[in-house]
Amino acid sequence: MAQGDKKEIISRDQFFEQNRDAARAMGADDALQRDALDVLVQADRHRWIHQTTWFGEPILNLPQDIMAIQDIIWRTRPEYVIEVGVAWGGGMLFEATMLEILGGKKVIGVDIFIPPDLRTRLSQHSLLSQRMELIEGSSTSEETLTHIQNILQGSTNVLVVLDSNHTHEHVLNELRVYAPLVGKGHYLICGDTIIEKLPGQAHGARPWGPGNSPATAAKAFLAENKRFMVDLEIDNRLLYSCHPGGYLLAIA
Repeated sequence: MAQGDKKEIISRDQFFEQNRDAARAMGADDALQRDALDVLVQADRHRWIHQTTWFGEPILNLPQDIMAIQDIIWRTRPEYVIEVGVAWGGGMLFEATMLEILGGKKVIGVDIFIPPDLRTRLSQHSLLSQRMELIEGSSTSEETLTHIQNILQGSTNVLVVLDSNHTHEHVLNELRVYAPLVGKGHYLICGDTIIEKLPGQAHGARPWGPGNSPATAAKAFLAENKRFMVDLEIDNRLLYSCHPGGYLLAIA
């Protein structure tokens, strides 16, 4: 910049519009997307996806996806977050932190097994602990769904994050039963769609893999349920993500 020249000042709206244009270009850059996927595949061999923590608990998500979920919670202000697949509890702690800041009500964690020591650790976070409720049981059982509905009390101001068993059949069933809980303008996140792009048996002998994954379930779900669409703006800007094509926005 020559001496005396003034830097162009743009508005906040212009800044975000420039970002959206740049993200669309990044999403359409096939060579960059291939390079990014190669890095993710190579890094996953070193447990990259498992390295992130929140308040000391593993969150089993890439930082880019954590920031995307942060943005979703900020924009949509859900009263409730349903986390299907609790694992080490880091995801619940993160979501409870957001609800504590923004005034949401509760994070509901569902898993077929919740170790006593995890319950103990999650109970030691003061105000955050009061915003978390654990349900041990099948994510699609009538008992579990009735328990969830009793907590929601009719609210559809709900974010759902599905991250449990990753087979096509199980995920498709979860998408079908949790979709009615999500109101217009809110999100149903189909987790770990990246499995479709990873080498088969990347994490050992599992019943899921390419061709039998959350991505194939999401595709089948979207073909039958027109209330939801993939939020491509999120996909475009992440570059690295565990959930490509899995950020599903309720449009009706």
